[in-house]
Amino acid sequence: MKKFPERLIACREAAGLSQSELARRLSVSPQAVQKWESAQNVPRGKRLELLASILSTTVSHLMVGDLSGNIEHGPSIKGRLPLISWVQAGEWTEIADVFDPSEAEDWLHCPVAHSPRAFVLRVRGESMLDPRGKRSFKDGDLIFVDPERPAGHGSLVIAKLTGGREATFKELVIEGDNHFLKALNPDWPERIFQINSNCHIAGVVIGKYEPM
Repeated sequence: MKKFPERLIACREAAGLSQSELARRLSVSPQAVQKWESAQNVPRGKRLELLASILSTTVSHLMVGDLSGNIEHGPSIKGRLPLISWVQAGEWTEIADVFDPSEAEDWLHCPVAHSPRAFVLRVRGESMLDPRGKRSFKDGDLIFVDPERPAGHGSLVIAKLTGGREATFKELVIEGDNHFLKALNPDWPERIFQINSNCHIAGVVIGKYEPM
């Protein structure tokens, strides 16, 4: 499946435009277009809409590749959420707007209301497994995460510690001015630890699915 830079180049060439001419019409530098076509950056907002208009295509096709009968057919992902990696989850704030749909492991329907930036993760390990608790997550469960849902005491969150490569799944505990991350598994070593400005909450878990 082609990615954004390839779709952009194909559309630009089909329109008979050079990088310089496209840049002139967009009121940007030729270097900006070069960065888009070399996957160093991606246009956003009104500029992306203008780009699609100039190239006689759609924003959806440039970003997803779903323009029927044209260069390629993208997956049907409308109303679905991307199943992403734990590394991607930790970077989601930065990459959500430029995420290439082809990089998702899968696209899944979510059973509850969510924001446009919500995503899905596959639980790993047993740190959140509590056989005696009402909330329990085993290895392989799928969890739906909303980065725009406010996190409060008792929320199940996806968090990334400063310097860490991957995000982690824990319960958020708030006691006064102190914040902690807690594993639901009562037998988990180092079950609870304090966090502060060294931790970024990437989203709140809003639901789960247990594959058969």
